[in-house]
Amino acid sequence: MIEAQTLSRRYGDFTAVDGISFSVKDGEILGMLGPNGAGKTTTIRMITGFLPPTGGTVTVAGKDLFESPREARRQVGYLPENIALYPEMRVSEYLAYRARLEGLSRAEAKQAIPIALERCLLGDVQHQIIGTLSKGYRQRVGLATAILHNPRVLVLDEPTVGLDPKQIISIRELIRELGRDHTLLLSTHILPEVELLCDRVVIIDRGRIVAEGTPESLRESSTGNPGVRLALKDSPSDAAETLAGIPGVMEVKPGARDGVWVLECEPGSDPREAVFHTAVERGWVLLELAREGGATLEDIFVRLTTHDAAQVPAAEPVVEEPQEVVS
Repeated sequence: MIEAQTLSRRYGDFTAVDGISFSVKDGEILGMLGPNGAGKTTTIRMITGFLPPTGGTVTVAGKDLFESPREARRQVGYLPENIALYPEMRVSEYLAYRARLEGLSRAEAKQAIPIALERCLLGDVQHQIIGTLSKGYRQRVGLATAILHNPRVLVLDEPTVGLDPKQIISIRELIRELGRDHTLLLSTHILPEVELLCDRVVIIDRGRIVAEGTPESLRESSTGNPGVRLALKDSPSDAAETLAGIPGVMEVKPGARDGVWVLECEPGSDPREAVFHTAVERGWVLLELAREGGATLEDIFVRLTTHDAAQVPAAEPVVEEPQEVVS
C-alpha cells in the first residue's frame, strides 16, 4: 500500500533521512520507532507529500506521490504531531470546513461527517467550541479530519504525545479500531504503543533503518537465550536435577529465594508445558511459571539507538507544519 524506495532528505550538509526503503502492506499497522531526532517526522512528511525528498520515490496505492500527487494524496489521511485546529470553531463546523478542503461535495460531506463523529466518539461534543476541548478530544477531532474522505491509508505522527494515561488508552483503542478498515503507518517513540498496536516495526536511528520485523521476530533474533522462572512450594530436594533433564533446558540456576529456579533454555525452545507436566507427575505444588530473560523490545531499542555523545549528530531540523492544505 505504501512503498518507499531509497528515500533521502538533506538540509545543506546535514542528512536527516539517509536512503531508507520500506513498505506497508494492505491492512497492516506498521510502527515507525525511533528516538527524538531520528528522522521519523521528516520521513512522515515526505510520505504524506508535505516535504519533497532530496532523493528516492514514494508510491501510495500504486500511485507515485510526486508524479501523480493528487491521486496519491487522496488515498492518505494524515494526523501530524502538532495538529492545526481552529479553536474558535465548533467541531461540526470544522469538519464541514475540512470536508470542503478534501474536495467532498455537499452531499458527500453530509454522509461523511456523521460517520467520522461516530467512529471517533465525538457525538457528545460535536457542537462544542474546539478551544474548550481537552487535548484528548482535540486528538479525536484530528483523527476525524484524517478519515473524512475515507482514505485507504492513515499516517499518524506521535498520536498520543502529551496525553494523560486515560486519554492515551482511549486514543489507542480508537487507533486499533481504525486499523480494522485502514492501512496504518504509526510514528512513535513510545515502546508500549508498538507492542500493543503494531503488526510490524521499523526502527530508525540517525536517518537510517537499523532493524525491521515483527516485535516477536526482533526479540527472537536478538542475542541471549530465553529463560523460564518457576517457584515450587516447599523447595523439593530433587527439583534441580529433575528440571535439568527436561528437553530444551540447558542449565538450572537457583533463584533469589528458596523454591525458585531459573531455567536457561535453548534458543527457540519453551519448556513451560513440560515443566508443568513434570510438576504434576512429581506432586509438586507449582506457585509460579513464567518466561523471562532474552531481549525485550526495549533492550533492542536501547542497544540500537544508544551512542557516545561525541557520535550523535544534531537533531533533525524543525520544519514548520503547514496549517491547511487542499488535497
